[in-house]
Amino acid sequence: MQKDMFKTSINPPSKIRLNEDGYSVFGCSYIYAPAGQAGEYATLATNPYRGCGHACAYCYVPQVLKMDRKEFDTGATPRPGFLDNLRKDARKYQTAGIHSQVMLSFTTDPFGPTCQVLTRPAIEILKDHGLAFCTLTKGGSRAIPYLDLFRPTRDAFASTLTSLNDQFSLRWEPRAALPKDRMDTLKRFHEAGIFTWVSLEPVLDVAATLQIINETHSYVDFFKIGRINYSGLTKTIDWKDFTLKVIELCARLDVKHYLKLDLQPFMPAGYDNQRHIEQHH
Repeated sequence: MQKDMFKTSINPPSKIRLNEDGYSVFGCSYIYAPAGQAGEYATLATNPYRGCGHACAYCYVPQVLKMDRKEFDTGATPRPGFLDNLRKDARKYQTAGIHSQVMLSFTTDPFGPTCQVLTRPAIEILKDHGLAFCTLTKGGSRAIPYLDLFRPTRDAFASTLTSLNDQFSLRWEPRAALPKDRMDTLKRFHEAGIFTWVSLEPVLDVAATLQIINETHSYVDFFKIGRINYSGLTKTIDWKDFTLKVIELCARLDVKHYLKLDLQPFMPAGYDNQRHIEQHH
């Protein structure tokens, strides 16, 4: 059974209209409800930048945004008028009485290698309007100067990990922080009392993914696990065997986790797959 903590009862004033999902505000596009696979990670998100700069070989975002990959990989550029538009949307969410976490980000990285100029003011706008936030990044220690913004009772810090091997990481994510840097940053946030989670997506190597869980579970509160798509690896990995190994490992280590939609056909019947838990302490 899936637990969806985001589907709550919200009764906004008559001048504010919600979308059919019941938790996003109609007419807002800077704070929005992600669809598809992104929607499995968060119900609300915002993207301050266009482009990224980590140059991950598996990234599907340029295709989704119909953006030239070379331009996307060059680095993040601030979206024109972003802060003013974010403030307008945040005000509507505040009026609606919605205080959910907003994720930064799905189509960029808030702590990218080239530009972070909008990250702090964006988070401050969300906080000023009663919203919580979560950051998902491959930026590692580039996030540490922002630690002061995070509240243990409201916010979360997350990192994507695909391997613990530097050479493997450099092959697939050439400009992202190296694995140890990301892990050390997760520890730093954990020690500060912040809820931490790891995106184990895309799974590029089964053994590496299991190793990551083994080596990080003491300071990671939650794992979100999804297979690689749009790649030859999608057809070569035995996903049923992988899913069962993940379930066994997580049970043995008492690790909280969520298996994304593509892996769910391989779960045992009635498996308690926790889609959305409260991402704070």
